[in-house]
Amino acid sequence: MDEEEEPNRATFNKHTSKFFRGELEKPDLLLKTLRGMEQIVASRILEIESGIHVQPKPQNFSGLVLVGNSKDKHVLYKRIKEEIPEAEKVFLVDAYGEAELNKIVDMAKKVVYGRIGQEETFAVRTTRRGTHSFTSIDVNVAVGDAVRKTTHAEVNLNFPDKILWVEIIGDLAVLSLTSGLEEHKKKAPDKTPVLPILKKMSIVQMPYLGPLKSAKEFGMRIGRCVQTFEVGELIVGFVGCINGLELLSFLQGVREGIESRYNIQIKSYQRQVSKVPVYVQDLYQLVRDRRGEPIIVFEPEGEKIGKLGEELVKLFKSGKRVNMLVGSREGIPSGVYRFANLVVDLTPNITISTDFAASSAIIACLTLLEEHGFLGLEVKS
Repeated sequence: MDEEEEPNRATFNKHTSKFFRGELEKPDLLLKTLRGMEQIVASRILEIESGIHVQPKPQNFSGLVLVGNSKDKHVLYKRIKEEIPEAEKVFLVDAYGEAELNKIVDMAKKVVYGRIGQEETFAVRTTRRGTHSFTSIDVNVAVGDAVRKTTHAEVNLNFPDKILWVEIIGDLAVLSLTSGLEEHKKKAPDKTPVLPILKKMSIVQMPYLGPLKSAKEFGMRIGRCVQTFEVGELIVGFVGCINGLELLSFLQGVREGIESRYNIQIKSYQRQVSKVPVYVQDLYQLVRDRRGEPIIVFEPEGEKIGKLGEELVKLFKSGKRVNMLVGSREGIPSGVYRFANLVVDLTPNITISTDFAASSAIIACLTLLEEHGFLGLEVKS
């Protein structure tokens, strides 16, 4: 069975698509772009191969470019992927025809025949543009069932070996079969979850004090940082007698930063989000209270972090809360160093600004734990 068969032209021309008016015989490639980049991508394609038909925004649908009449669509496909970063996705057209559900199903059977093994998994991804008597879910269900019966392969919606893309553009349906790797995902089997580690982290941040506006701005940035990582807690650790209004402004900023990031997370994540609790405590008393728990001080006087991987793993393996102390305009008092398990220099010869210090420390620790094979292991409660 041919992988690629043109639809019956006489039948299809009864419902002439805008795409087929004029010189284009058949589509070879379909590109997805950011909105507003269609003309730029079209121009770049014509620089690669002149004389071909390029149609930005087919049927006035944004974010698409259709290409046809190329000398060798496989060569053009490769060059576009290598030379045009403005193309978000590039699909080789394996089949095209009228956007009718039964015809899409028939095309799908021909596309996947001999190209998806029964030991492989697949998924159908449908994007529908325009008005139709069916929904994208209807297409996924009907096409998925047909593919399963044709190939005897199993469906895997999360991490499939193959993906059948069904792009519906008004009265035109375009199908493309690709590797599952074409779909970039935030979650993947080789990405280990880090939340259990982050929950063990207690960020002890000295407050940024000074002009009220600046104190609040730095507080907002730090609040957004700790909420981004959903660490176990944030302790604002002060030293001695400090200005109450400046501390208040800093704490107001922390609260606003946490709230703003939290509101985004609960809309974006398909899981429960934890709001980071905030406490205030004298830094010296905190060190006394938490003797017996791992304490890490992040200051330039310490050992560079690259040498401390094994020691870091031991601290997190203990299952105890790990206290990570970060300075501000003034660093962590050196007397605290004697009570710390590790004193760490994140970036030798570079001083990290207050608003980036906590995030830098968190990312550096996660990276080092990953390198030493700790992430993904069971973390003691």
